[in-house]
Amino acid sequence: MDLHILSGGAAQGLVSALKPDFEADSGARLGGTFGAVGAMKEKLLAGEPCDVLILTQALIADLEAAGHIVPGSAAPLGRVKTGIAVKSGAARPEVSSADGLRAALLAARGIYFPDPQRATAGIHFINVLKRLDILAAVEPALRPFPNGATAMAQMAQADEPGLLGCTQVTEILYTPGVALVAALPSEFELATVYTAAVASKAGQPELARRLVASLAGAGSRALRAEGGFEV
Repeated sequence: MDLHILSGGAAQGLVSALKPDFEADSGARLGGTFGAVGAMKEKLLAGEPCDVLILTQALIADLEAAGHIVPGSAAPLGRVKTGIAVKSGAARPEVSSADGLRAALLAARGIYFPDPQRATAGIHFINVLKRLDILAAVEPALRPFPNGATAMAQMAQADEPGLLGCTQVTEILYTPGVALVAALPSEFELATVYTAAVASKAGQPELARRLVASLAGAGSRALRAEGGFEV
């Protein structure tokens, strides 16, 4: 038996951490596709097999209203903030204020972030750059990737100094080779609630419910908190 997951990148580390125990207990194999939440919604609507969805609370609500989610199956995993990252061991700039964040971004040689069209954090980050009035100035340094996890993995592998990343805190904390500096300053804060739910066309609906319960239940609370979910 297989369970198919379509998920925002923010939950990839959590799913990976829970996968061995869930597979051992259930006998099912978990297969996941992780990426920008907009892209995951598009995959579902295009008919890609899906048992469990993990997307923003707002998207899950919209999909449930449209009949794509089993009513009442949604369960929140917690809030995830968006933050600034550096390569592990690199100096951590002061980014707690708008002026500090502006200076750090202007000084960066490369800025890694998720899809500015379909990823929650990527869309928000571009708006932050506009509000700081530095989008044109930093454009040569911008390095977008399909999702935050990929952006952080690529930054970790990059062999040059002066790199910054911006994505959801969970994607930073779960990626070896990068380190969280801080969440975005309060005036630019983005805190997104992620929710797991059973897809209406799930091939294994009961197993899907068990997985949602495992992801969102008390047993994973400490794991979620450690990985950047505010629960």
